[in-house]
Amino acid sequence: MDGVTPAIRQVQALDAERYVSVRWEDGTRSLYPYVWLRDNCQCAHCFLHSAKARKLLLTDLDVTTRLERVTLTEPTKVSVVWPDQHTSEFDAEWLKKRCFSQSARQKQQEELFLNARHCWGSGLRVPTASFEEVVREDEAAFAWLHTLRRVGIVLLKGAPVEQGQVTRLSKRIGYHRLTFYGHTWQVQDKADANNVAYTSEKLSLHSDYPALHNPPGVFVVLRVVTVLFLHCLCAVITVGLFMSLKFTLFLWRMQVQFLHCIKQAAEGGESEIVDGFHTANQLRKENPEAFRLLTSLRVDFTDTGADYCDFQVQSKNTIIDHTIIKRVIVKQKQKVTNGLYPTSCDVVTFDNWRLLHGRRSYTSVPGHARHLEGVYLDWDEVMSRLRVLRTALNREA
Repeated sequence: MDGVTPAIRQVQALDAERYVSVRWEDGTRSLYPYVWLRDNCQCAHCFLHSAKARKLLLTDLDVTTRLERVTLTEPTKVSVVWPDQHTSEFDAEWLKKRCFSQSARQKQQEELFLNARHCWGSGLRVPTASFEEVVREDEAAFAWLHTLRRVGIVLLKGAPVEQGQVTRLSKRIGYHRLTFYGHTWQVQDKADANNVAYTSEKLSLHSDYPALHNPPGVFVVLRVVTVLFLHCLCAVITVGLFMSLKFTLFLWRMQVQFLHCIKQAAEGGESEIVDGFHTANQLRKENPEAFRLLTSLRVDFTDTGADYCDFQVQSKNTIIDHTIIKRVIVKQKQKVTNGLYPTSCDVVTFDNWRLLHGRRSYTSVPGHARHLEGVYLDWDEVMSRLRVLRTALNREA
């Protein structure tokens, strides 16, 4: 059906059920509720096409509406006349795309949200792309964001070795998110550090900002569970990028992160990353009771300090959101290669909802101070840019 306008064989009003039945040329049938069709009338009186938004007021919608008649005006157009003589017309392609069948709804959801994920273990070869190509070329930007959504991490190579590149990359998408640590944040050794990331100590696997309430996070796995199942799951990758983030003991929240390695440490500081989707699915199979507890027990998260401003944030959430696990389409594959040794001009972009990340300790050397610049973005903005690029390039989901 892709690329071909669907044709309709017959339409019929089912008054007892209050459905319009559409019989397609391929023999399949779709049912559309009367009230849904009236609410989604596409005429200029009911719908503002320039904004792609309905104008029909909820107070003017009769949820028990009947219809006067329904006719097939041509093989690709359905006309509905309502009791007040208002007429709605629907194109066959528009109706087919919004069919209420399970397969059609699943296809629509995948097109809108790109839920398919590639889960990985210790054999992952981290995807790479050119920083400058992503900034300048739509095709490269689309490929980058599509891979980021599917795999959860992409390394952009060749960024200028100076501050401001994560802001530049954020503008390629739209805008970044202001947090209590600023518009962007500098990961460097600091006296009286207000965050463990601003020291040279080892950081355990974690996700950033579990103490934030909004937006609702996706899921990550508790640090203790990760440690317990780490070896049997083979889910850790050690990479050479000196990647460090604001550490919190437990896991949740901020959605997408960009980290630009401006200067590496002289020794140590290698990163560790874990695919939380892979780990959670393995946990569900191997220890259902632990999975049940982590998807039902709500725990407290807190973050207190001063940076961009003083702050004291608090939230209470489960460790794993199993509704996200069920919604994500998981594709398990075995990889056979690994190893990544990026330079100081690389930018790591990754899904903080999904990945756990950590850092080995490193040695600070005078005159060779380790320096990363980071920024947060929300998936809403990232997915918006991905959809815009997909439309502009006429690409499939």
